[in-house]
Amino acid sequence: MASFKPSVALNSSHLSGSSHQQRASGEIHVFIGPMFAGKTTSLLRRIKSESNNGRNVAMIKSSKDTRYAINSVVTHDGVKFPCWALPDLTSFRQKIGEDAYEKLDVIGIDEAQFFEDLYDFCCKAADMDGKTIILAGLDGDYLRKSFGSVLDIIPLADTVTKLTARCEVCGKKAFFTFRKTAATETELIGGADVYMPLCRQHYINGVRVESAKVDHQSSCLEPATLAI
Repeated sequence: MASFKPSVALNSSHLSGSSHQQRASGEIHVFIGPMFAGKTTSLLRRIKSESNNGRNVAMIKSSKDTRYAINSVVTHDGVKFPCWALPDLTSFRQKIGEDAYEKLDVIGIDEAQFFEDLYDFCCKAADMDGKTIILAGLDGDYLRKSFGSVLDIIPLADTVTKLTARCEVCGKKAFFTFRKTAATETELIGGADVYMPLCRQHYINGVRVESAKVDHQSSCLEPATLAI
């Protein structure tokens, strides 16, 4: 896990708030869950609410995700919101400009699992710059392993909302993302053509079937890598 080191020593004067330049701290809110759980929908709903309340907002997504649009965050049912498509979060401040960044109140981050610098960015933006960060991302990959740095943000967060999808087989609550292809590359971006949400029972059965197809050498619940 990446570590964040504050640029100033946390001595008693800083902790007591004696510095006249000390700014108010921000917040971090996290939406996690499997694919098709409404994470992006929840993120956009929150961002739009913040904007309607007069706060300056900006949205960021990974430039890797070009499924529905290049410069917009798009839900699976087609709702759009303009965004900055970036390879990393560190570049955001430079891209938007110093003045614009200072005026921002809220920063939304979609598909947060793709950003390797997620932890450091959230620490600095919320703790040092006073921004409210609202992010959405997968908590686990298609093998139910931690995906990117999303779970590292949990200890930093003010709130964490675990969303569920609907099992594509039985209609019960789905907590897991199942990959329908035999592909095993580290990142495979796709939608309903590649992934489906499953409950525990049907995920386990599905993994066993898929494991037999691709002739895994290890246990069917042992993993390879990531999916979105």
